[in-house]
Amino acid sequence: MAEQADAAARRVLEEARRLVDARLEVWAGRMAGEVPGRLGEALAYALRSPGKRVRPALLLSAARAVGGDAMAVLEVATAVEIVHTYSLVHDDLPCMDDDAMRRGRPTTHCAFDVGTATRVGFLLVPVAAEALAEAAESLALGAEARRALAEELFEAGGIRGMVGGQWLDLEAENRQLDLPGLMAVHRGKTGALIRSAVVLGGIAAGGTPSQLDALRRFGEEIGLAFQVADDVLDATATSEALGKTAGRDAELAKSTYVGLIGVDGARAEAARHQAQAITALAEAGLPTETLGALARYIVSRAS
Repeated sequence: MAEQADAAARRVLEEARRLVDARLEVWAGRMAGEVPGRLGEALAYALRSPGKRVRPALLLSAARAVGGDAMAVLEVATAVEIVHTYSLVHDDLPCMDDDAMRRGRPTTHCAFDVGTATRVGFLLVPVAAEALAEAAESLALGAEARRALAEELFEAGGIRGMVGGQWLDLEAENRQLDLPGLMAVHRGKTGALIRSAVVLGGIAAGGTPSQLDALRRFGEEIGLAFQVADDVLDATATSEALGKTAGRDAELAKSTYVGLIGVDGARAEAARHQAQAITALAEAGLPTETLGALARYIVSRAS
């Protein structure tokens, strides 16, 4: 059973990488052509950053779970990955987490400079909006569905999502949070866009309100599981395995699940969120094979 789940996760992740990387290459070429000089080069560099494409994989799988066509919603998945890319560019800046390596190569501010990387992050937001608008047009969505897509994605990327979570994360450096406080950070900084990816797949594929509610519950749980697993990896994996600097949480004196409840406790917490995510799908009568396999991958991944 575990081997079948692993194989299913690998298939959908490989599909998402292949499809979304091709779309990101198109956007990188457009940006390099439309934005002159060093800034255009930096935009293309950020968009070509390799990655696991977990969020697009979740989105495509959620679309299929409600009976939709994954290829039809591909540009929505691309928009989500562009927002994720913007968040990483800014997260790595010296005024944030100050990381020199991301996804196995120099971060954007190290490859170029801080000012350029800052502008790249800002510019990627309207690029994502353009991708989302093109997706809505190709899907021939009505006004209500278009509004729902935009609200879902950009709320996840704003003060009630990633930006708010990052602010809480920075405010919490050098002081210990309790578990509810840590969960609030992670619901925003990491969990919001993961949840949004799942829900967006459902919206774009025409899911019913009850299906969208179940996908939202799944996304919230698996978003938290992702961050708990990240905390474990930061404490136990090497920089080479992660493709980024390991041990940064400890260096920055950040509160983590590992720091609060230990490695074994954190692994158990991730497994609990994984189980609750799958239960949310099952209770709504949604298929659990592929999304469940991705949930398992998120908890058990090695990087």
